[in-house]
Amino acid sequence: MSIQTAENQQALARISDMTRFLSLAILLIHFHYYCYGLFQIAGLVNGFTDRILENISRTGLLTAPYKSKAIALGLLAVSLIGTKGRKQDKLKSKSGIYLVLVGLALYWLPVFILGLPGPMKLLGGFYIGLTLIGFSLVLSGGTLLSRVLKVKLGGDIFNRENETFPQEERLLENEFSINLPAEYILKGNRRKSWINFINPFRGILVLGSPGSGKSYFVIRHIISQHIRKGFSMFIYDFKFDDLSLIAYNSFLANQHAYKVLPRFYTINFDDLDRSARCNPLEPSTMLDITDAAESARTILLGLNREWIKKQGDFFVESSINFLTAVIWFLRRYQNGEFCTLPHVIELMQANYDELFTILRMEKEIEVLVNPFISAYLNNAMEQLEGQIASAKIALARLSSPQLYFVLSGNDLTLDINNPDAPKILCIGNNPQKIQVYGAVISLYATRLIKQVNMKGKLKSSLIFDEFPTIFLNNIDGLIATARSNKVATTLGVQDASQLRKDYGKELAEVIVNITGNLISGQVSGDTAKHLSERFGKIQQGRTALSLNRSDTSISKSIQLDLAIPASKISSMSSGEFVGLVADNPDQPIELKAFHNRILNNHQALAAESEGFKPIPVVRQINGQIIKKVFEQIKDDVREITETEIANIKQDPALKHLLISKKK
Repeated sequence: MSIQTAENQQALARISDMTRFLSLAILLIHFHYYCYGLFQIAGLVNGFTDRILENISRTGLLTAPYKSKAIALGLLAVSLIGTKGRKQDKLKSKSGIYLVLVGLALYWLPVFILGLPGPMKLLGGFYIGLTLIGFSLVLSGGTLLSRVLKVKLGGDIFNRENETFPQEERLLENEFSINLPAEYILKGNRRKSWINFINPFRGILVLGSPGSGKSYFVIRHIISQHIRKGFSMFIYDFKFDDLSLIAYNSFLANQHAYKVLPRFYTINFDDLDRSARCNPLEPSTMLDITDAAESARTILLGLNREWIKKQGDFFVESSINFLTAVIWFLRRYQNGEFCTLPHVIELMQANYDELFTILRMEKEIEVLVNPFISAYLNNAMEQLEGQIASAKIALARLSSPQLYFVLSGNDLTLDINNPDAPKILCIGNNPQKIQVYGAVISLYATRLIKQVNMKGKLKSSLIFDEFPTIFLNNIDGLIATARSNKVATTLGVQDASQLRKDYGKELAEVIVNITGNLISGQVSGDTAKHLSERFGKIQQGRTALSLNRSDTSISKSIQLDLAIPASKISSMSSGEFVGLVADNPDQPIELKAFHNRILNNHQALAAESEGFKPIPVVRQINGQIIKKVFEQIKDDVREITETEIANIKQDPALKHLLISKKK
């Protein structure tokens, strides 16, 4: 193959040289004919050359000066086409073009000299000289152009055009879908597209660093569109009342979408006038001791986030077991009349003699409290304090009149998708009090999920903004099983590393990988790398240039490369998102991956926000009411301990339960 190529190049070079020689020969004949007097003076004519010149003139080649010059110039151009100069990447075509243009001017302008009167020696010499100079400049410029590198490399220095791919441009809707209008770039052309979350029940993970636009471009539309489609809803509003206002005003505008009009509730611990009261340990929803154990685990792991990674540790599990025993005792005591978290906190503060005595009355928790009683009676106080004090100290942070007021009421139940009494519930946090409020909200969310994820309920949407700031036990199980119960779960996370820090590596990986719908704004590090690999590869063109002393080699190839590199994900602008969508068997989506910019009507959204109605006041609350509830709870617990201890002392059959450690 290489021998054949070399022979072809040699043949092309010979043809080019011959064509250039013919061009010069015609130009020489042109000079001899139109400047005959000059050649005669120089003694360069004779009968033989005259006969040859006469025969050539009969062909019509010399009928006009421009004709023969044009043919000579044409042959020169043909010879230049076959010229293969040594390519140089620093040469510019501008210099060659200038030489060719000047050469053409000098080549054609002397034609006007032929008709001027004057001595032939002077005019002929001037004509021939200018023409030859023009011819040489055209030849030099053409040769220079043949050495210019015609392949444009480095125009797309960030490889943006190569990393574009077709995206879904159809609007695919159903009664559950979330549809976000967007635009993307394909091979330099801007095109309209749609992000279609047609199956939100497979989970939606919204990633993005602060300022990337998670709430403004994505979460607010999930709220408004799901309310428009008649979903019951739970919203964890990290920066209350940003999302709650959107939900409330969307609800006011779309009440016609519901067969049974839901009630709108907010729970927050700072503005009690606008907060509903709700007992997350509502006894009617605590069916067995496993519910108490789940609640105990949630509240303690929410208060001690480091314990999430230490589950199974002796002291961690001991604290959980002890709190479980207290919760279940109050659930069983007088049919759960005092089964609230504030009563649990206050009961745990009782002295060990009284606390252990009354806990022994409940047979179901005997196996849980016996290790603590044994340690107490055997003076293993260091061990006992390690087991119990961790729970008591953590729960003591919740001993607040405001929290007690909200946690001890019964304005609503947490079955938000109850067909007979649907609800839209927003629970607000405060970033400045996240350690305390986060644990309580975790308990609310855990108990709510337990009641929502059941068959025969309404479609519901659970939205967790800044999800890592709370702890949800078995969140992976919710996403995996809630699809059949029409529960759509949306998790807002700044970065996967944040999820790993708060939930542990294993659970964080499960959460990220189990969600079927993924949308991410600007993220970096391992998160961007993982997303890039998840989006897969596309065919991309590559051009390679090789320059050497004798030849230039240009090769083009197509190879698979990352569709969206990690570097691109880490440098996206606000409103720019990448992701994957999940489809349905009856609505297949071939183009699941996307990289586009979501189109928000900023003026319309700003006008809508300005017209928002405030969340209404539930009741007028003053400090006296809050203090009264706080003191009443303490009195309730004091009465429980005093009454039960007195009953045990008076009943001979129960006296063996009394614990009185001799000091």
